[in-house]
Amino acid sequence: MAQYEALLKPITLPNGQQLTNRFVLSPMTPNAATADGYVTQEELDYASRRSNTAALQITGGAYIEPYGQLFEYGISAMDESYLPGLTQLAKAMKQDGNTAILQLAHPGRFSTQSIYKYETVYGPSEMTLHSPIPHKVRSMSEEDIKQVIERFKNATALAIDAGFDGVEISAAQRLLIQTFFSTFSNQRTDKYGADSLENRARFSLEVLEGVQDVIHDKAPGDFILGFRATPEEARGSQIGYSIEEFNQWIDWIMERVNIQYLAIASWGRNIYKKTVRSSGKHQGRYLNDVVYEHLNGRIPLIASGGINTPDKALEALQYSDMVGMSSPFVTEPDFVQKLIEDRPQDIDLHVKPEELQDLAIPHAAFKDIVQMMDYGEGLSKDTRDELRKLENNYDD
Repeated sequence: MAQYEALLKPITLPNGQQLTNRFVLSPMTPNAATADGYVTQEELDYASRRSNTAALQITGGAYIEPYGQLFEYGISAMDESYLPGLTQLAKAMKQDGNTAILQLAHPGRFSTQSIYKYETVYGPSEMTLHSPIPHKVRSMSEEDIKQVIERFKNATALAIDAGFDGVEISAAQRLLIQTFFSTFSNQRTDKYGADSLENRARFSLEVLEGVQDVIHDKAPGDFILGFRATPEEARGSQIGYSIEEFNQWIDWIMERVNIQYLAIASWGRNIYKKTVRSSGKHQGRYLNDVVYEHLNGRIPLIASGGINTPDKALEALQYSDMVGMSSPFVTEPDFVQKLIEDRPQDIDLHVKPEELQDLAIPHAAFKDIVQMMDYGEGLSKDTRDELRKLENNYDD
């Protein structure tokens, strides 16, 4: 165990909340809720089986309004009708004494299920897109923006009432909040527009301030507000925002609200080793290294993306305070426990059909999720193909 001792040390968040180790169950939905977003027993069983995976556990993104649904069977936090199921989910995740976070996410123009239902979604600026079907992206009015902020606030209140220990606001991976910050997608000319960094950051700051107000009014003092983001947006040599702009954004957030951690997320393989593309003094350095250096211990940084062995976790911890994993905990929920018991050689990310029941993996699961696993390759192709078969069971 001494080899991996750093991964098993406790850490204390700025608000005093202590976590028993450095592992994070990163957001990944099993896509096992009802079509209306209500938590099912299979979802609860899946969460219960993973209740001891990591000290900090984060749900897959809960959608907060009808025009913000990404996954067909994802969980919802739209209104109080979802409270009983969310309460059960929080209880299942916390049963071994670990900390449960409800992630709140709005996919904006990537709200796939909303596209199928309404053939239109919205974002910072008007667009015409052709995937998954031809559709219009409507430019959000200031009234739309106010309503979405209210949706985030209402969902935060639900999370508090359900007994979650915190909420995470995601601005990663081209979700709505990120698209306001990026010059690739924000072509507005108003106070939320692309003409200044302050304006591009305004929507995110207003969301977080609204959420912070609800936490202040309703939550216990150690309730956690987390933030997930992508530290640089690049398309080849083009830059939607730079690492320097990102660090300035995080500084503004920390001046305005009490975020307890920053989680890094993006697309691709070995994200924790992704390097800076934008020109300047940081070009070629690990993105995590630059952000970690900039934070300078003010809040914990969570690395994620491609971490699927104890050695990779230890490597990622060089430039972070905690390490997040999602795919590995699908097939090896006892990963951390085996490290604690000094049995790293017994960690096995492969899965056989006869093991699915013991792992509490739902009969119908991971629809549209396995293709995301394909990007990161955190699990072997054989294992991903075994999970892919479960996508055929939704009509049973």
